[in-house]
Amino acid sequence: MRAKIHLEGALKKALDGFGWAWPEKAVIEPPKDSGFGDMSANVAMMLAREAKKAPRAIAEDLKGVLENDPLIEKIEIAGPGFLNFTLAPAFWQETVGEILKQGAEYGSSTLGKGTKVQVEYVSANPTGPLHIGHGRGAALGDSLTRILEKAGYDVQAEYYINDAGRQMLILGGSILYRARQLGGLNPAEPEDYYKGEYITDIARDLMAERSDLLELPEQEAMEICKVYGKDVILEGIKQDLAAFGVRHDVWFSEKSLVEDGKVDETFADLTASGMGYEADGAYWFKSTQLGDDKDRVLRKTNGDTTYFASDIAYHDNKFKRGFDLVVDIWGADHHGYVPRMMAACEALGKPGGLCVILVNLVNLLRDGQPIAMSTRAGQFETLKDVVDEVGSDAARFMFLSRKSDSKLDFDLELVKQKSMDNPVYYVQYAHARICSLYRKAAEAGVEAAAVSPASLALLDTEYDLEMLRLLDQYPDYVEAAARTQSPHLISTYLQDLASKLHRYYTNCHVLSAEPEVASARLMLLGCVAGVVAGGLALLGVNAPESM
Repeated sequence: MRAKIHLEGALKKALDGFGWAWPEKAVIEPPKDSGFGDMSANVAMMLAREAKKAPRAIAEDLKGVLENDPLIEKIEIAGPGFLNFTLAPAFWQETVGEILKQGAEYGSSTLGKGTKVQVEYVSANPTGPLHIGHGRGAALGDSLTRILEKAGYDVQAEYYINDAGRQMLILGGSILYRARQLGGLNPAEPEDYYKGEYITDIARDLMAERSDLLELPEQEAMEICKVYGKDVILEGIKQDLAAFGVRHDVWFSEKSLVEDGKVDETFADLTASGMGYEADGAYWFKSTQLGDDKDRVLRKTNGDTTYFASDIAYHDNKFKRGFDLVVDIWGADHHGYVPRMMAACEALGKPGGLCVILVNLVNLLRDGQPIAMSTRAGQFETLKDVVDEVGSDAARFMFLSRKSDSKLDFDLELVKQKSMDNPVYYVQYAHARICSLYRKAAEAGVEAAAVSPASLALLDTEYDLEMLRLLDQYPDYVEAAARTQSPHLISTYLQDLASKLHRYYTNCHVLSAEPEVASARLMLLGCVAGVVAGGLALLGVNAPESM
């Protein structure tokens, strides 16, 4: 971050001296091959047309000016006119002062200032406990919320409660069926019902509260079962998410959309904009105007609204609450629904206002062998079971270790291992190791140095500079994760930082070094610990001081 800012400022000043404007497509970024220096810029090539000059000649002009910058150690011109910069050790050493000055705020930015974002995630039907697929979506949504806030966005996290429609009727019928069985009756098995053991548990608890349940008229008993079951299951979902460290600011009821007239309000808006119409006794969304192969029904001839109708009304409601961007996190099996929902948001006057992130399947393994997803066989299936066995930290880190739309193998035995093969242990151990070093330093009477030109100058080995370069990149990773909605970038960064730290220990003595060098290295490692803890916090993972 600092490297890019410094070079962009220096280049712009040099361009001003030649009377050239900063090209819109100019890019300054680390080269793919570190042998080409710390940063590379394409500005000379982007200027060629305006300057009416060969890119390499422009690069030579800029090099002549920038060589006077004391924080630039070397400038090389490569290929058609790339400017490759190697920054002086003094530049990288200043990173320490920046980190210590900002403390926990290091990595924060104003990227999203003034932008109101809603992240809606998990939103599982309140018809059963959360499974590990929901867990991956929960970790993703919660981490994305933290990252967006770190990048300056105004963020609200929301859970959409699907408490209307057919699945709730099935829930009520399932509980009533089990209650009748428990009551010694011999009810006919429903054609479609939830078969989990939890349904029987809910029915048993409800009968203890309502001894008259089986004497009530069918519809009244069904309604009581439905409401009671929904409340119990939703409370269990909230408890599981709380144990997983997941935050939701708003729990929004689908039922409230209909009761508050929001669906009819949205239909009126669509009609007014020419995107909705009545035909054949039904109400239709004119989705063919937005590239769909056919118009979609929103209200059937019998008066029932479709799931799509509720979803459009819900997103209309989101935008009317003032969100500039709404992020939906869905299972990968909903990929075919994305274009339709995008078209609906465009019809609502919000093209580009919706971002959908797809979460792929989690393959649960034990010692490399797939686990059959069967509660009846006593195998793990629910998020609670997994968290109870491996802990929230390990589960969250593993869920966030890969891009969300790629399949993930989750090995329960691997994530419990206290070894460097376990990525969460690898990163957490990096933090704990530094904390342990600080305790040993205190026992030996060695303190971290204060920031000064003299103490910073002692951080001059290739391993010091390697660590400093990576620490400087942390704000870039946070911004990139926020901009692309990709929390796994933070996980990747932390694993790289942990790797560099363990390499540092191998090659650089700390407490056994000369006193001034030991203090300077403690100062550097304190910065590493702070960045590791900050990055883990963005993933919702703890940074232990001992392991």
